[in-house]
Amino acid sequence: MGKRISSISILIIIVVIGIFQKDELLTIIQEGGILSLLISVLLVAICVFFPVIPFPVLAGVIGGVFGTTQGVVVSLTGAMIGTMAFFFLCRYGFRDYAQAKLMNKPKVEEYEAYLNRNSFLAILTCRLIPIIPAPVVNIIGGLSKVNGFIFFSASTIGKLPNILILSYAGASFTSNKLFSFGLYGGYILVVFLVYIVIMYRRMSKESVD
Repeated sequence: MGKRISSISILIIIVVIGIFQKDELLTIIQEGGILSLLISVLLVAICVFFPVIPFPVLAGVIGGVFGTTQGVVVSLTGAMIGTMAFFFLCRYGFRDYAQAKLMNKPKVEEYEAYLNRNSFLAILTCRLIPIIPAPVVNIIGGLSKVNGFIFFSASTIGKLPNILILSYAGASFTSNKLFSFGLYGGYILVVFLVYIVIMYRRMSKESVD
């Protein structure tokens, strides 16, 4: 009971900050400085739960304010704090509720079985190529038997390319807007094409079976 109350309290705090303070937090981020670093990490972590600001926009702004290298560190740190908080809340705070929500998701049992067989590769693939939405990956990971360190490692590596591209695009936005849009657009195109190939091979395999 105590875990459930603590989890609900944490979620309420996240919702309140995310909904009512997002504009103020974004303004502080754009000002730069030490406080801006901390607020950036906090806001990215909040967006893992509730995308009050689209992540590409937020990561781009952070990259524009802090530069590519520091922007990657800030965005990745915030993303992983939020991701692991989500993971542990599902595992220890809202297990029954999370299981009920996943019952309505197609092929969840299939992915969970694959996750239990090859945890690192399954999580890494879903982070690199969003075959399954990130929140669903967090929930399934929390409900599964996967080790927390494996989940953390695979998620960190899988999130890095997207964050790196966004940070670099954000850092380049002021000097060359067209390049920034083209860079991220090209990245999305590559991810989409890989996704199409994966789905085509899966459908072909199912038709043969």
